[in-house]
Amino acid sequence: METILDKIVARKKEEVFLGRKNIPESDLLKRLGNMPPTSSFYNALANARGIGVIAEIKKASPSAGVLRESFCPATIAKEYESSGVDCISVLTDEHFFQGSLKDLQIVSDTVKTPLLRKEFVIDYYQLLEAKIHGASAILFIAEVLLGDDLKHLVGEAIKLGLEPLVELYDACHLSRVLDSGTRLVGINNRDLRTFVTSLDHTLDLLPKIPKSFLVVSESGIQTNKDVEKLKSAGAKAILVGETFMRSGNITSTLKTLKGLD
Repeated sequence: METILDKIVARKKEEVFLGRKNIPESDLLKRLGNMPPTSSFYNALANARGIGVIAEIKKASPSAGVLRESFCPATIAKEYESSGVDCISVLTDEHFFQGSLKDLQIVSDTVKTPLLRKEFVIDYYQLLEAKIHGASAILFIAEVLLGDDLKHLVGEAIKLGLEPLVELYDACHLSRVLDSGTRLVGINNRDLRTFVTSLDHTLDLLPKIPKSFLVVSESGIQTNKDVEKLKSAGAKAILVGETFMRSGNITSTLKTLKGLD
């Protein structure tokens, strides 16, 4: 039976094919030389006070539908930056999450906070897109990039000056993730095949990851109790999207999550 993740990956293959047809890879490569330097995504998390926070900009998701009707990436990014988040994640998938590369460019033009392109990456072409639209980092998903593809694309990202955040759900991919060349390991608490979420997933996987890696717990984080549980277990950062997107006051929500209210 075809899962949501299968459908997303099939769509990505079509998008990359059409992208190359409309804008050749050689054109993107020419634009790289004019790109200004970006802030270090890794350092922002490694030097965070308390647990590092990656705040996500996303309008919708396949499981929850539209999260924020009044959706202005620039306004959200400004509020994130002024509230003191360490990094910002911008979802660029159009078909399933109602995001876009335009959103990433708008946010890059608006704030100086390090940016992650949150995408289902399957091809080098998407790395070039991320770089020229202002990303400091890019997400890789172990369940999407099988065999040697993960290590290869992580290496290519590093050459481009993009910090790789390598995410997994299934423990069977852990050895490949740790061997990929990344410094950042993301544990997704949401199974991308079923979209069922549990924070216990981070707690189960964390002890198996050497302390030399900076671990980011992703998805399903809603309360200060959640944050403290993950922090006590050894997570160095969290990625939070839906909780912020549903909030009427992002600054207040961040303070509540970090126990500062």
